[in-house]
Amino acid sequence: MKRTITTLLFGAALLAAADKPQTFTGVITDTMCGAKHTMGITPDDKCVRECVKMDSKTKYALLVGKDVYVLSDQQTPEKFAAQKVTVTGTLFEKTKVIKVDKIEAASAGSGHSGHSH
Repeated sequence: MKRTITTLLFGAALLAAADKPQTFTGVITDTMCGAKHTMGITPDDKCVRECVKMDSKTKYALLVGKDVYVLSDQQTPEKFAAQKVTVTGTLFEKTKVIKVDKIEAASAGSGHSGHSH
């Protein structure tokens, strides 16, 4: 019984967290390349844009550490391709999608990476 209650509480905490916008600092990439741009297209920003244009299944994404999150906004990331940005939005853990509220260039002095809870 104790395990069930713990699981329910943990599940409720995850649901509550998913509803709150968070900030994520990472680099705009695409779902095909992720962390490594190996398509032979340089520079990286051109590679990101070309990969998204080439394949309708490829989406703009945010690389945070080793995690790649698909962004719900597929227009704004184009101008930030291969750049470090801060995304404010809601993360859906199951699908690894961030519902984007705002994307802005990361401030050089922030030093903060990853996502806050």
